[in-house]
Amino acid sequence: MIFFREINPLSYRLLERIYRQSRHHQVRQRAQCLILTAQGVKIKELMKIFKVSYKTIYNWYERWELEGMVGLYNKPGRGSKRIFNSSSELNIREWAQQNPKQLKKVLKKVKEEWGIEVSTETIKRILKKLSMSWHCLRRGVRGEPDQAEYQEKKAQLEEFKRLEDEGEINLYYLDETGFSLIPNVPYGWQNIGEYLLIKSRRSPRLNILGIMNRKIHLKTYISSQSINSDVVIACIDAFFPKVDKPTVIVVDQASIHKSDAILEKIEEWSARGIKIFNLPSYSPELNLIEILWRFIKYEWIEIDAYSSWSNFVASIEKILREFGDTYVINFV
Repeated sequence: MIFFREINPLSYRLLERIYRQSRHHQVRQRAQCLILTAQGVKIKELMKIFKVSYKTIYNWYERWELEGMVGLYNKPGRGSKRIFNSSSELNIREWAQQNPKQLKKVLKKVKEEWGIEVSTETIKRILKKLSMSWHCLRRGVRGEPDQAEYQEKKAQLEEFKRLEDEGEINLYYLDETGFSLIPNVPYGWQNIGEYLLIKSRRSPRLNILGIMNRKIHLKTYISSQSINSDVVIACIDAFFPKVDKPTVIVVDQASIHKSDAILEKIEEWSARGIKIFNLPSYSPELNLIEILWRFIKYEWIEIDAYSSWSNFVASIEKILREFGDTYVINFV
């Protein structure tokens, strides 16, 4: 027969807090067992609730009687031993950063340095613990922006946003992109060991010039021909024949945005209330419409759209046509 001493009110409240808040499942389980015992639940019923043996319940009671609250926690040394200490785990993270696509190289390094053979799953657990995850890489830009210019332009953009929020100006983002039947491969849920195939083939390129504001109002020009400065000028003139308030159009440093033809139009546009705001080099994250292109390429184009050129073009036209209704981005 097990002797169980009555739990005083203070200990009971502490057990309830531990049961609700502890990060450790076994600690919560033991605390709940003691609470139920104090409420008069019999041992046989506790064995069913926790799916444990009589001996396990006895051990929980005994540690409670001998150690109190401390007895709820596992003693040091229980469970599997750590293979790597904290310093070694940091080394593993560094090697993974040097070889982000090939954990086999990390395994080889571990064996060379420490003579330890482990599985890739062990390395993955360590990397996850160190806040790393397996996700898609991104294409990088070719350089870094000048930091002084970057911060200045970023501050100006924030001021433009404030003025737009107060109804003083209109703020638009302009950019060009292209699409073809060589897909940007997205992630997707698939059966383990199986891979969904997206058809890939050479095709014409569908070029798009877009002008968008933060309220997801979008104007586009679509062409199978390349987009040059003349097209940019024609689109700005067509999309903004008149403006009801000062209008700022954000553009990147692409050559078609800095050509002589564009420079010759700056004074005319300025007289009409249109200002061209050039972003610093290598700063696509400041151009809001870049987010739209990324959503289209990686999220919204359906896999079967790549089955033919006509389906592909129809899919993109549908996305652009229904942007703001079916397809929405919250820029707030």
